Parts: sequence; structure tokens; C-alpha cells
Amino acid sequence: MVRFSDLGIGPKLVQSLSDEGITEPFEVQIASIPSAMQGRDICCRAPTGSGKTLAFGLPLIEMVSQAKPKRPTSLILTPTRELAEQIRNVLSPLASKYEMDVLSVYGGTSYGKQRSGLERGVEILVACPGRLLDLMDKRALTLEDIEIVVLDEADRMADMGFMDPVCDIIESCGKKPQMILFSATLDDDVSKLVDMYQDEPEIIGIGPEEISMDSMEHLFWKVKPYMKTEISIKSVMRAGRSIIFCRTRRGVDRLGSEMKEEGVELSTLHGGLNQRQRDRAMSKFISGQSRVLIATDVAARGIDVEEINCVIHYDPPDDAKVYKHRSGRTARAGSTGVVISLVKGNEKRRYDRIQKEVGIKKRFSDPHPDDLEKKEFKLVEPRSKRVKNKHNQKSKQRNSRRRDRRGGGRPDYSKQGKRKRRFSNSNDSPRNWGEEKKGRKKRRDRRSQRRGYRGNNRKRSE
Repeated sequence: MVRFSDLGIGPKLVQSLSDEGITEPFEVQIASIPSAMQGRDICCRAPTGSGKTLAFGLPLIEMVSQAKPKRPTSLILTPTRELAEQIRNVLSPLASKYEMDVLSVYGGTSYGKQRSGLERGVEILVACPGRLLDLMDKRALTLEDIEIVVLDEADRMADMGFMDPVCDIIESCGKKPQMILFSATLDDDVSKLVDMYQDEPEIIGIGPEEISMDSMEHLFWKVKPYMKTEISIKSVMRAGRSIIFCRTRRGVDRLGSEMKEEGVELSTLHGGLNQRQRDRAMSKFISGQSRVLIATDVAARGIDVEEINCVIHYDPPDDAKVYKHRSGRTARAGSTGVVISLVKGNEKRRYDRIQKEVGIKKRFSDPHPDDLEKKEFKLVEPRSKRVKNKHNQKSKQRNSRRRDRRGGGRPDYSKQGKRKRRFSNSNDSPRNWGEEKKGRKKRRDRRSQRRGYRGNNRKRSE
């Protein structure tokens, strides 16, 4: 069995990995870490969820120098905020053992925290291209000390139009850095990056060149527009944890509102949400507090969530490539899944083309969500609700013990008015609330007189 120490990773980092429960490297880590530790450029094709983060993260922790303020020594470029935060969460606990800082910078959050982090000095900077260029324009950092550049999900960045910003960033590095490139596909745009910025790279291929469609059940259901929401609800209640893809932000919000009214626990995710809202949505979905994630194509790539049983194309994808990446959220790591496309009458021709390009041939049929395999899904209560329920339970127990001690029952409010209340005591004699109040005042006055006080002025008698 290959161990991390066999790949050139030091004993301190190996122990840190063991403390995290990571003892055996994945295939992509075995293939890429030795070459990265030798300082070679790497061009690796590997799918999401294959262990890429540690494949490039461990060499960074082992190799990069200590950073000066505003001068990071390594850079990881990612296409989305979610992926940037995911990488930071994986690498931070390991880097902290080496007294190294990991900082993620992306849009949708304040500049202040990111600038203050850069001023302290950051060894590993995880960044989305747009926000990084903004910070460079504001002179919040310089890339002159960058030793290693990692491009993660390079094909996704090409799809999002980030190629020119990525080139500007690479060319801003003071000296030619070692470049490690990871991509699910090595298409024309990615090949240009390899030709322009890498020197005799180590070419690595992990898994199939294309996302496999064979492990998924593909269903193309003919629907009327007004039927889509009802069919989606019935499908996810059968299938369990699911992702529903819509084309627009407004479509995500509208579908989310309609499904919430039907009592479906869900999260929504799109580019119009701020980072705190996006983090909360992903956290709820990953932890099991919501059954469904309704999202735009921002969730089609770079998000690794296990045990997703169903993907629904509520709106059609733009092309076959998007269909593959949306559908690839299910049937991962050897499991199976179902992919449902809700096809309106005028969308049939588009789906015919997608089927042909993807390499599948399925009939368009009437929807039958009740025929889907029933998957169990146990909803997890939010922590705040669990704490509240626990507090309420303890309060009920305390009140019950108090009633037992005084031998009385709970107040029985009279229908005749708010001020009139009846209490069930040991001899079942009703008491008027006002009379009981007067009685307490008389007893208090008698006690004051016995102690030598006069009236309510609380002065001692002479």
C-alpha cells in the first residue's frame, strides 16, 4: 500500500493527515504529488471529487516560503466562491500546523477583511480572478513573490470567460512560477494555457475523459409548464436528496417559494446571493437540514456533495457540456442516480440535440414520479431548533416539579374576562384574583407594623 510518506510528504504533515483520518492517498495524489514535489509543471485531467485539493495542497504546504505582508508566496485560482471556500477549509487545518496562513478572496464580501488578511502575510492565497485583480488594482497585494500557481477547474474558468483575467494574473507574477493545472476536460482553451505557460509538463489523466452517463438513469418527461413544480415535488419526495437546476436567479427564487409553500425543506443558490447566504445554503444542504438544493449552473461544477440521488433539469441546459456537468452531481463514487429532464413541447428539439451529443438515446415519455425508487432521507433539525426544543422541555419539567411541590394545578383562565382567573387548589375553592391581591397587601402591612415601620414610608418609629 502506498503511503503519503512514499510520495515525499514530511512526517509532520503525514501525522497531521492521520489526525484528520486521512491515511491512504487517492489515485490522483499518487500520480501528481511526486512530480509537484520535484518542482515540475503538471497538467492533470481529473473529475471533481477525486482528491485534487490535497494533490496540489500538500506540495504547497511543504514547499512554499514564508510570506511577507502583501506578498503571498503561492496562489490557487478557482472559478467560484464555493470552491474557493471549500479549498480553504481543507487546507487551513493542515497549514496551521506549519504556522502558515490560508486566505480566500472572492467577490460578494467586504474588502476590509481580505485586505487586513493580506497585510498580515499569507502563504497560500485562494482567489477568484475578478476579486484578485480588483485587489491588485487597489495595491492590496503584489504577486512578485509567487512561487507556485495552481489553476483548479481550468475548463470551468474558460467557460465563464476568465481566460483573459487568468492570463493577466499569471503574467503579473514577478518570476516564472511552477504551474499546476487541474481540469475535468483538456479542451482547446485549456490547451492554450498549457502551451503558453507550462514547460514540458507532466501529463496525468485520472478517470474517464468524459463524465460517464452510463451509471445514471436518464428520464425525459413531457410536461406542461404548470405541471413542472408539482412533478418536481413528487420526484424529490421519492428520490431523497436532490438538486434542481434552473436557468435564472428569478426562476430559482420562484420555484423555491412554491416548494416551500408545500412544506419541502430546501436551500437556494445563485449568484445574486451574498456570500453568507450562499454559505448558509450549502451548509444546510450538506448537513442534511434541507432535502433539495435549487440552483443555477453555479452549482453544476466544483461542488462535491455525496449521496445526491436525483438531478432535475427544471429548465433545459444550454448545451451537452452543461447537461453532463449538471447530471454529474449524481451517481458519484460508484453509486447510481436518476437524471430527470422536464421537457416542454417547444424544447424537444433541443433535448434531441443534447442526447445525440451526449451519446444517449431515450424516449420522451409521460411523467411517472411514483415509479421512482423510494430513497430514505432523514431530515436533520437545525442546531438552533434543537437547543430551543431542549430548553422548552426543561422548562416544562421545572414547571411540573413546582406544581407538584405546591400541590396545585395549572391556572384555568375564566371565559368571563382576563382579570378573573380561577385556580384549582387542594380543596377546589375558587379565588378572586383581586381579593387575593388585597389579602397579600394586608398581610404585608401587618408585618411592617410588627417590625416597627409606619405605613409605606419605611421609617422607623421613634
